[in-house]
Amino acid sequence: MKITAITAQQKNNNRVNIMVDAVYRFSLDIFQISELGIRVGKEYTEQELVELETESQFGKLYGRALEYCMMRPHSAKEVRDYLYRKTRDLRTKTGEIKKGISPEVTARVFDRLEEKGYVDDQKFARFWIENRNLTKGTSLRKLTAELRSKGVAQSIIEKFLNDSERSDEDELKKIIAKKQKRYPDQQKLMQYLARQGFQYDDIKQALSDD
Repeated sequence: MKITAITAQQKNNNRVNIMVDAVYRFSLDIFQISELGIRVGKEYTEQELVELETESQFGKLYGRALEYCMMRPHSAKEVRDYLYRKTRDLRTKTGEIKKGISPEVTARVFDRLEEKGYVDDQKFARFWIENRNLTKGTSLRKLTAELRSKGVAQSIIEKFLNDSERSDEDELKKIIAKKQKRYPDQQKLMQYLARQGFQYDDIKQALSDD
């Protein structure tokens, strides 16, 4: 079997269609073309073409996962969960079953993202702590719980919280300034602040200072 044409995709300039014996077989990203030595006229066995189809899946998923990682930093757990969802079979609108991607391919994608520095729980923890400090007040307890839910190791959480200049005292002031008008009843405001993970004594002190 011979590759008879390599044509650019109209919807994605970074991918090309591979024609085998004048019939579409799979697509690859432009970097894979040179990496895999793909060229018109080259002949392959059926097994070799099946292996190239696996590379096609890898390239597609890596591109999508990279976009996911570029939206904002994600923890390793979030990326693993995203990739796991891609292994599940899906039913199309026509009722057909679209097979999920093999775990072996998703593992390769994760390893590549990690190798390139797109998956790094230390970078993620730093981003999360800094972002939460900028956007709204967050208690140490709640911030720790959020990072734990993202799968970040306790040692990393402690390191970056200790390095941060944040304090529950400052965070309380932020929330009180924003929420006081919504809670004219101080008792209800205290209950709200307690639900955000702040200590009762800290809340009393912050309100008395206000």
